[in-house]
Amino acid sequence: MNLLVVGATGTLGRQVVRRALDQGHQVRCMVRSPRKATFLKEWGAEVVQGDLCEPQTLPPALEGITAIVDAATSRPTGPLTIKQVDWDGKVALIQAAVAAGVERFVFFSILNCEKFPRVPLMEIKRCTEVFLAESGLNYTILQPAGFMQGLIMQYAVPILEGQAVWITGEAAPTAYMDTQDIAKFAVRALEVPETGNKTFPVVGTRAWRADEIINLCERLSGKDARIARLPLNFLRAMRQITRFFQWGWNIADRLAFTEVIATGKPMTASMDEVYPVFGLDPKEITTLEAYLQEYFSRIMKKLREIDYEKSKAKKKKKKTPMKQP
Repeated sequence: MNLLVVGATGTLGRQVVRRALDQGHQVRCMVRSPRKATFLKEWGAEVVQGDLCEPQTLPPALEGITAIVDAATSRPTGPLTIKQVDWDGKVALIQAAVAAGVERFVFFSILNCEKFPRVPLMEIKRCTEVFLAESGLNYTILQPAGFMQGLIMQYAVPILEGQAVWITGEAAPTAYMDTQDIAKFAVRALEVPETGNKTFPVVGTRAWRADEIINLCERLSGKDARIARLPLNFLRAMRQITRFFQWGWNIADRLAFTEVIATGKPMTASMDEVYPVFGLDPKEITTLEAYLQEYFSRIMKKLREIDYEKSKAKKKKKKTPMKQP
């Protein structure tokens, strides 16, 4: 297929690009800044400039395209709001796809979004699901719960550097999945007719609590975590404060996820009927244990190499004779 990936420079989008290219698809990436997407060109993808919030840039990006994978979302610290990107931008993209005669549309939503109408991003995802389903496009909606990649900065790096790991005691367990595996489902959706006009959860092998992830990181790194606890009421108060400032709107909307956390209900779903439809083997899906094991193995090896080079440099310095005046 001639595939357009939107959000191709993001954590998930780049994995979709890589997987689609490996599977032999012609891939075009719509990005706001081509300068930041040179790595996509090096992989073999075509890069075009476009912006969801500038509808006039969409038709040129869609010329000759038969399928779209939409992995774009607003950034918490970005200048654009969730409504501008995740609603106005997505509506414009879907309408442009209909006008261009696109045959397939894969959209990344969020698991259980319909259960949280007061959480802005969740409600917008739900509304987008409905809008897409009513558009007439042949769609597939995938609902991840969380990315394993996000756990590195949240847990692994602070533990390695002796910094505080911030958690809330009531955090809901989450079934994280490696974005490389999520990308497999996205690309397979394009190839399997049975995925058309349907919604699927895309979650990891089990739901993990924050303390379980910390214990795993401690065991793999050999270091003890410094745990700092944030009360949910504090996060709720911060959300109210940041709502008073325009620069804080995106942050406030993200802090609304405290309402998801507050339920304590696991963010997970059964994948028993999903794997057979996509023709994927659950045994080939990365577990969180394996993901973190691989990360810490690489990091610890690198740290040992750095220590070895420092030690060698010190010994060499000691052996160097002093020059006589």
